Amino acid sequence: MATGQSTQKPTACLALADGTIFYGMGFGATGTTTAELCFNTAMTGYQEIMTDPSYAGQVVTFTFPHIGNTGVNDEDDETADPVAAGMIVKWDPTLASNWRTQEELGPWLAKRGRIGMGGVDTRRLTRAIRQQGAPHVALAHDPDGNFDLEALVAQARAFSGLVGLDLAKDVTCAQSYKWDEMRWAWPDGYPKREGKGFKVVAVDFGAKRNILRCLASAGCDVTVLPASATAEDVLSHNPDGVFLSNGPGDPAATGVYAVPMIQGVLAKDIPVFGICLGHQMLALALGAQTIKMNHGHHGANHPVKDNDTGKVEITSMNHGFAVDAQTLPAGVRETHVSLFDGSNCGIKVDGKPVFSVQYHPEASPGPMDSYYLFERFAAAMVEREPA
Repeated sequence: MATGQSTQKPTACLALADGTIFYGMGFGATGTTTAELCFNTAMTGYQEIMTDPSYAGQVVTFTFPHIGNTGVNDEDDETADPVAAGMIVKWDPTLASNWRTQEELGPWLAKRGRIGMGGVDTRRLTRAIRQQGAPHVALAHDPDGNFDLEALVAQARAFSGLVGLDLAKDVTCAQSYKWDEMRWAWPDGYPKREGKGFKVVAVDFGAKRNILRCLASAGCDVTVLPASATAEDVLSHNPDGVFLSNGPGDPAATGVYAVPMIQGVLAKDIPVFGICLGHQMLALALGAQTIKMNHGHHGANHPVKDNDTGKVEITSMNHGFAVDAQTLPAGVRETHVSLFDGSNCGIKVDGKPVFSVQYHPEASPGPMDSYYLFERFAAAMVEREPA
């Protein structure tokens, strides 16, 4: 079966592995890509979403229809280029109308090799994702509208999926570097951190730039290491704290080499803070397990309860795997929980400055509900300093 809203000849096609076909109008790059399909409910931040390394291997369906209305600009990229494989929207991209705009969305995607598709019944597509789980898809854009549907469905079925897939190695940095840029502030943009700070090693499994900015704003002198860094590599910097970043793929696959590193760091009683994939791999290093979710959490309106204070934070999330709270070992406490489905959103090691959260405190949907986590990390390093 097929669905589409435009009376023009479709120039884009989305084929699901079950044979369902969605037609639409293509924009951005031409060609074909295969990926897992997810949906994101955020009303803003499409540029940050497309450049978030955690979306590697995924095509993103945006449930909010006005995509493109703020254009794109150099300051809002979370990494150098888009990482998500493609995007699906209800309407063709809206013309940009924003004082920070430097470029329209369509040409920006085209130059960076990412396919977009508009004119799609995104409500129906979202329902399909919720009901059957995140499907494997093939997304094609051909200006002439010529599509081999059987071949596209076959490509979707041949996609390996994200289970067992280590994608952190594909999006991590090639070599270590220093980071000193802080959070954006009017009117100067991103100020530079100056003076002495806490020596923090951030292990890059697909780190978003704004996370590194939040660490710098919390007083951290940040050194970023590749995902393949060993415990010896991390500890050679004599860090006051270690940060485990977000990233894509299956945490169990990345954990093959990351878990031994994390366990080596934990043995030194150094403050450790993890976000997203870093949260999941910290849990694995502590002896818990992770599971693949039906359709994951992707959006900027997710309520999370802090079990310690009873407060509810409005958070940004992007994850298709989750920590199984039933497998947390003794001495590891569940600190945060999703009010949507009860899934785990945070852990802490009793009596130690080791904690992590599933959501993205740097993304500011609250807008400042979760900044305290960076301050907590800094406070843990202050307490560790000798008198």
